[in-house]
Amino acid sequence: MTNKEAVGSKSIPFRLIEQKEEVNNLVIVLPGAAYTTQAPLLHFTTGVFYNKGFDVLHINYTFSREEMSVLSDEDFAKNVQLVIDKAIEGRNYNNFYVVGKSIGTIALSYLLKNTRLKDAKAVWLTPLLQRNDVFNAMANSENKGLCIIGDRDSCFVEDRFEKLKNNRNLLLKVVEGGNHGLELDGEPIKSIELLKDVIQTINEF
Repeated sequence: MTNKEAVGSKSIPFRLIEQKEEVNNLVIVLPGAAYTTQAPLLHFTTGVFYNKGFDVLHINYTFSREEMSVLSDEDFAKNVQLVIDKAIEGRNYNNFYVVGKSIGTIALSYLLKNTRLKDAKAVWLTPLLQRNDVFNAMANSENKGLCIIGDRDSCFVEDRFEKLKNNRNLLLKVVEGGNHGLELDGEPIKSIELLKDVIQTINEF
């Protein structure tokens, strides 16, 4: 199912990829600003969850930097929540994963406050650790979580990452040499190996 939910003057498209039979498992995928659900990490993450018997909900927002600058983080998260509610209206999901990449981790920080997602497992891909809302949500989260970030990512804040180790609900993985796309600059073949390792980690979570 593909649809759009109008939020203010901006429509946020979504796509629900359903199993042949009705299931109670759903993974919600929140992409980055320029890193779509079709990009390698999220494409293969979609395949992993679909093969495990999950329906997959892609929230395909596209915001320019100008739009993001005037949209408050809370409004952004509320908009995403509205789209999720519309997409799964009338469905009986009770086993949730939420995967957020980059700016998707802003929305993820707020979504975990929703009572429906109180037991959801969270996958934080290249989270924006420099942001207090994202960092605090991760540091204090009672949800089981997996965080994967590269040490060459501009969002990797080492002292904050070290503090995340105090949260026993979080599994943490640092990708040596990994940039914000969890790739190695100038190393396409090695980046494929790295991608395989990251997807394997998500598969095991």
